[in-house]
Amino acid sequence: MRYKSAIIWLSTIISALCIFFLSFTWKSNQLKEQAIKYATTADGKVDAAKRLHFIDSLWKQPVYIGYTLQEVTQYALQKGLDLEGGLHAVLEVSPVEILRALSGQSNDPNFEKALVEASAAQATSTSSFNELFYEAFARIAPKQSLASVFSNSVNRGKISSTSSDAQVKRVIDAEIDGAVDRVYKIIQARIDKFGVANPNIQRLPGSNRIQVELPGVENPERARKLLSGAAKLEFVECYELNEYGGGLNALGAILEREAKAPAVAAKAAAPAAKDTATNALASQLAAPAKDSAGKAKADTSGSALTKLFIQMGNGIGVYVKDTARVNALFRRADVKGFFPANLKFAWAAKGVPATNGDEILALEALKQAEGQKAPLEGDVITDAAQDFDQTGRAEVTMSMNGTGARIWKNLTGANIGRRIAIVLDGYVYSAPVINGEIPGGRSSISGSFTVEEAKDLANVLKAGKLPAPTRIVEDAFVGPSLGAEAINQGYMSMLLGLLLVIVFMVGYYGTPGWMANLALFFNLFFIAGVLVQIQAALTLPGIAGIVLTLGMAVDANVLINERIREELHAGKGLLDAINVGYEKALSAILDGNITTVLVGVILIIFGSGSVKGFGVTLCIGLVTSVFTAVYISHLLVDWMAKRAIKAGKEKEMTFETFISRDLFKGMNFDFIGKRKYSYWFSWLLIAAGAIVVIMQGGFNLGVDFKGGRSYVVEFNQAVPTDKVKEALTDDFGGKGVEVKTFNSDTKLKVTTSYLVEDESITANNTVRTALETGLKDFASASPKILSESKVGATVADDILMQSFVSIFYALIAIFIYILIRFRKWQYSLGGIVALLHDTLVVLGMVGIVRLFGFELEIDQVFIAAVLTVIGYSINDTVVVFDRIREEIGVNPDLGNKDLMIKTINESINHTMSRTVMTATTVFLVVTVLLIFGGDVLRGFSFAMFVGVVFGAYSSIFVAAPIVIDLGTSSKSKK
Repeated sequence: MRYKSAIIWLSTIISALCIFFLSFTWKSNQLKEQAIKYATTADGKVDAAKRLHFIDSLWKQPVYIGYTLQEVTQYALQKGLDLEGGLHAVLEVSPVEILRALSGQSNDPNFEKALVEASAAQATSTSSFNELFYEAFARIAPKQSLASVFSNSVNRGKISSTSSDAQVKRVIDAEIDGAVDRVYKIIQARIDKFGVANPNIQRLPGSNRIQVELPGVENPERARKLLSGAAKLEFVECYELNEYGGGLNALGAILEREAKAPAVAAKAAAPAAKDTATNALASQLAAPAKDSAGKAKADTSGSALTKLFIQMGNGIGVYVKDTARVNALFRRADVKGFFPANLKFAWAAKGVPATNGDEILALEALKQAEGQKAPLEGDVITDAAQDFDQTGRAEVTMSMNGTGARIWKNLTGANIGRRIAIVLDGYVYSAPVINGEIPGGRSSISGSFTVEEAKDLANVLKAGKLPAPTRIVEDAFVGPSLGAEAINQGYMSMLLGLLLVIVFMVGYYGTPGWMANLALFFNLFFIAGVLVQIQAALTLPGIAGIVLTLGMAVDANVLINERIREELHAGKGLLDAINVGYEKALSAILDGNITTVLVGVILIIFGSGSVKGFGVTLCIGLVTSVFTAVYISHLLVDWMAKRAIKAGKEKEMTFETFISRDLFKGMNFDFIGKRKYSYWFSWLLIAAGAIVVIMQGGFNLGVDFKGGRSYVVEFNQAVPTDKVKEALTDDFGGKGVEVKTFNSDTKLKVTTSYLVEDESITANNTVRTALETGLKDFASASPKILSESKVGATVADDILMQSFVSIFYALIAIFIYILIRFRKWQYSLGGIVALLHDTLVVLGMVGIVRLFGFELEIDQVFIAAVLTVIGYSINDTVVVFDRIREEIGVNPDLGNKDLMIKTINESINHTMSRTVMTATTVFLVVTVLLIFGGDVLRGFSFAMFVGVVFGAYSSIFVAAPIVIDLGTSSKSKK
């Protein structure tokens, strides 16, 4: 074997990296168990606040080989929401409102008409809203310029009455993109403060949408309000330290007393006189010393007050690990009495790093009582930008409208030498000192900003400039119990699938089958390690991808073993047969896996959520499968062969058992001669499926394709679905409602189109209330809502469009690849026709099995399965094509019909053992998924179940015969 040493070294390095990164998962799980144990009360319940306190106290602390808990959690294997439980949401920033604000709330009829047309066109177009608006406006008012609508005080300095349409478009595009970016950063900041481990926030390319995933969230309503609430920007006066120092001094007395006698309840202490308190405080609180890197040094000595609070300029700071304790202190009624009634403490949005690995957060004292309105809010901001002052330092400039300028002048005039805080969503982003009264509404904020920090502050200020309302157009909540059930189903499927593959390989190939199984274990190990290294989330469809990879990974070993068997039967020695077998199988393995990887890449690009997770897992699994099957298994088989030769048992290593010894031996069936029968069978089956689906009124589309809301409800006993549907119909206003069992007869999935067009939180609450009202008829069965999901009508249209586009792109990519590899368009077209055949058969079978009561939804996961069927089927087809190419050369004379028929028949007969073996292994694991994968994967499993059978069939009876019929004439060439 060539490059043996290099492969051993590479395998060792990859294995070491996988072990290293997987160890973070072990440590993360260990710490999670410790947190739960710490927070578990005497009655066995987990106190969420105590659990969060445990995590916060270690978040910035080294807990594993120098890595902090934050880093350990980040590097651990992440589970998707369908396994972990939590909230998935897609927010859309409304460009309509932004355009209206930029137009100064224009009443221009052409402008309004263009907005309406663009909104209607967006439902069936993949173009951005602003592009659709420009096209509609140009069509409605071809002689009117955009500047006539957008030249106003809002856009002063950017758009004038003489600006060209191109200039106006650039300004509008920048403002919309900036608004989406600001919403993204505001949501990111809110989630950072929400206390969710490993949230996933990303802008969806080519849209005004933001996807958010919050694992572990148990209160979805609170999370939705957090995501969709309007940003609140305020300018608030600050108290200085010497004005509230007496209260801190009194708090210090309580802390000392409680530290000495923790069992004795603290008594209220009278505030000391302001002057003495300030002096006492000044002697206690000192600005923290800093190291050479500018990080604050931790002070472990001193009083209880100085251990908890640190002086930071004219304010105080607290270590992040102590913030929960400080919050609890300031909520106490006795502590509130130490401070002015209109004083409200607010945390800084960003911390300062300390040498102990923690961070220090500034705690600002604001002159604003709870519920009191700020003297100035963000709606007066007209513009803000990062700039540079005369010395070249980064600064932020901002401008206000006339109303804001007047209030700002009075506010700054009354606070010369003092600070005014810039507060967004209750967090302080900056608290600059006012050097003098600022008239005209134009100000500059300077300090020790980096350019990035100045840009961030400018974005914060612009958050109040334009209304950028967000609406949740898609969301799904999965409860912890449903997530745990999904994990059990996934792991059960994986273990059973692995067991079946192991037994089958050993039963068919004997001792060499154990080497293939060992390579399979390496493959699983590498998949897990790579998933951790790239920080990809493991989802239930992702587990299905791993299970499917187990079946498809065997394909490479089957190809190799079959080739080795051929060489042994031809009389070659054991080591020569092994080397030639691996060499000859490599081309077919690469072609088959590359075509399937193309499908996986398309799933990653066009899929979302768990479907994207499936695509990632599939691609990783295919790449690692090639490496383990071609190289690691070669090492293992070589080692086994040399041991056999050394022991004089070379003849006993035959790569076959009594089961496989005579199976398919001497097979010589005329497949091509029977192609007309197969054509008729395929057409009749497809036509029957199409007729049945049409008679049934079309497919049963899932929520993600038709829009609506879906709930999984658990009962303590079986409840008839028809009775539940009848009870809910009136509560859902007579709108469509569907009820079916989900995983068991005590769980029901309820889907409704009630208020599908209304995507507000209010509508969510209305629909859920209607559901709860309808379920009161079954109160004796204790109904409990385990999960809920919503997909808006617009998003459903987009998802449906993306599904068709993804299938189209997959076919195009495969056509091009086969054309490049086999250099004849007949091969490409034969492969594509076979794939279309398989797709239509799978879709038709959905309607046919529906006649027998087997109901399936067509959703994103089902489309992922169709794409996987395409990848599997072309894999099978490429193996046949590869053998044909080997037999007749790279550039054959397709016109010689007799030779082509003879060669293709021989190629199919030679590869029959591999085709049946691979189909059987994949069929076994897909059957396991169908039985044990649960309702979430039922559609996926069924599509693969049918696709595996007809994928093997079409490779033999459709793809290869079409090459003959397209590439040869009826007249044979001699």
